[in-house]
Amino acid sequence: MLRPGTLVLRLEFFVSIYVGNLSYEVKRQDLDSVFSEYGRVTRISLPMDREMDRPRGFAFIDMESSVQETAVIEALDGATWLGRTMKVNQARPRNAEPEPTGNYRRTSFA
Repeated sequence: MLRPGTLVLRLEFFVSIYVGNLSYEVKRQDLDSVFSEYGRVTRISLPMDREMDRPRGFAFIDMESSVQETAVIEALDGATWLGRTMKVNQARPRNAEPEPTGNYRRTSFA
């Protein structure tokens, strides 16, 4: 039982999904329509190509729960939509430091 004046914080954790190989014609409303069939969509990020003034072909979508995330990934990964085969998986956090690509100089030779 809470005492009067007790501060209660409600934390919500949204799960981010990466959606790749999207049609360049896709719009936020299209994504919301498809993904909301599997649960509540809380955020859609559709990066735009500034030079071409069109979507870059991928999006990040936040769902309300991990159950909804799993349902979306299982249902839509590999599905064909707007003429493209989508890649749908859990988004990975950006690395603070990029991993070497093999195109770097060695500072010492043994």
